[in-house]
Amino acid sequence: SSRPLQEDTNSSSRNTKTPTKMLSVRVAAALARTLPRRAGFVSKNVAAACVGAKNLHTARPWLQKTGTAEVSSILEEKILGADTGAELEETGRVLSIGDGIARVYGLRNVQAEEMVEFSSGLKGMSLNLEPDNVGVVVFGNDKLIKEGDIVKRTGAIVDVPVGEELLGRVVDALGNPIDGKGPLGSKERRRVGLKAPGIIPRISVREPMQTGIKAVDSLVPIGRGQRELIIGDRQTGKTAIAIDTIINQKRFNEGTEEKKKLYCIYVAIGQKRSTVAQLVKRLTDADAMKYTIVVSATASDAAPLQYLAPYSGCSMGEYFRDNGKHALIIYDDLSKQAVAYRQMSLLLRRPPGREAYPGDVFYLHSRLLERAAKMNDNFGGGSLTALPVIETQAGDVSAYIPTNVISITDGQIFLETELFYKGIRPAINVGLSVSRVGSAAQTR
Repeated sequence: SSRPLQEDTNSSSRNTKTPTKMLSVRVAAALARTLPRRAGFVSKNVAAACVGAKNLHTARPWLQKTGTAEVSSILEEKILGADTGAELEETGRVLSIGDGIARVYGLRNVQAEEMVEFSSGLKGMSLNLEPDNVGVVVFGNDKLIKEGDIVKRTGAIVDVPVGEELLGRVVDALGNPIDGKGPLGSKERRRVGLKAPGIIPRISVREPMQTGIKAVDSLVPIGRGQRELIIGDRQTGKTAIAIDTIINQKRFNEGTEEKKKLYCIYVAIGQKRSTVAQLVKRLTDADAMKYTIVVSATASDAAPLQYLAPYSGCSMGEYFRDNGKHALIIYDDLSKQAVAYRQMSLLLRRPPGREAYPGDVFYLHSRLLERAAKMNDNFGGGSLTALPVIETQAGDVSAYIPTNVISITDGQIFLETELFYKGIRPAINVGLSVSRVGSAAQTR
């Protein structure tokens, strides 16, 4: 009996050093000893420690003679060594889900625009980083996500596959093939939200980008690296100009001179699937798909995918630009992207501005269109030409989105319904159409 007494003396001497800590441990140990009666209130760690101590006590008879001091000390070690901290950095839980927006608790170290993965396998992107939760936009059907589901960080900002392997393929906004021709085989990936080139790598537009349409090439010439807006009401032939431009690059792409080739990317935003299928068939029949990539985010796709598709297509085009090649990208159309972004922003509770668009809708388009550029020879001499399409309502070019994009681009081709119905096609209004930099690139 002297041994337990000695242990108690030792433990009391230890208690004098850290009285508060040891007192709490003693309370926990006493609680653990009453485990059978109060199991509902004791944590799993304490329960495990108590069971371990009990097994040890019955397995070694000499412990029964020594009293409870050793059991207490074993419990103390177990309790002090237990890691009770919750792992909030890499995972989180869904607090609420609805309208394609998930509110997630946790994910403390998540980055803005980082890809996250839900337990159902769906992917999402973190957009709103708030003090107590993260607003995640879901890339797909939110019916597959339930409240309380685990959300994991991927540690990667949203990226897409790039390279010449994508030519001739139809992909979605995340770069997954949707044409049934098997995997892409692309070895390189790029982030979708890369910054535009600075001032030093650029050079003024000097090479022509011939559309093959006389009215455009003579009156509103476009140069490689230019951004030329195609604007007009519905059913005025905006997409027809864009598709004809792609088909008319065939004679350049069939040659052997790499500098003359123009690779094309067509981004379909918020269009009908039948329209996209018809368009792909037309390009295939004209033998133009072999130098074209089609990125599709149709009307039935989630708003975040329609928002993301232009940036994904732009990253694919930048691969050619940065490797000294020439590319043309068509965004058809950016007004639908702005509507998708407005939907996301309002559901994320961001304050609305003019026409209920969020305050940064100008930046939405400017950061996209600034990535189209003509690089100087020190940076490979490549180029990315952009032909964004904007649909107006009843010819109103003074609306919010049209005026924004007109101010960002280097000119516009304005199409009119009256001219279209008169049989003048392409229905270009020569008085309102302009090319601000293309004259320097025009073939003389």
